[in-house]
Amino acid sequence: MVLETNDEIVALQELLDTSRAGASAHLRDIITAERALGARDLIAALTGMKVLSVATVTAGGEPRISALDGHFLHGRWTFSTSGTAAKARHLAARPAASAAHLDGERLAVFTHGHAERITEDDPDWAPTLAHWTAYYAASPLDWGADIRIYRLIPRWMVGFAQTA
Repeated sequence: MVLETNDEIVALQELLDTSRAGASAHLRDIITAERALGARDLIAALTGMKVLSVATVTAGGEPRISALDGHFLHGRWTFSTSGTAAKARHLAARPAASAAHLDGERLAVFTHGHAERITEDDPDWAPTLAHWTAYYAASPLDWGADIRIYRLIPRWMVGFAQTA
């Protein structure tokens, strides 16, 4: 089910095009025009829960990576974690984050941006929580005392399919 509006699809396509155009020659040699995913194909490929590798930054500037459930909603990744997790502390102090979803050699999506915590006063709170609750048949807020939901605001994103 596509949740993205036409405006969100257009914005995602512009981001994908700009990101690939500005990528290194090496990356463009791998993610050729034939293999680059467009916005509509990317959205279709990212339906449901996808395991994300999310990298955050420690106070010492060192990267830390962990696997999380990711849901691609409205052209952005959403993910959750406990408020007691190291990544929650990292994101509160340094919101820069990168995410990768890989499906073997078939599909790859790489995103760099900054993570924003979605809270109850955010317009995306209710629809995001509803999506997650429908997917898991239970509210993610029931998973612990301080569950936090984030969206990754992308500044760079590319998608690759072995055969787009």
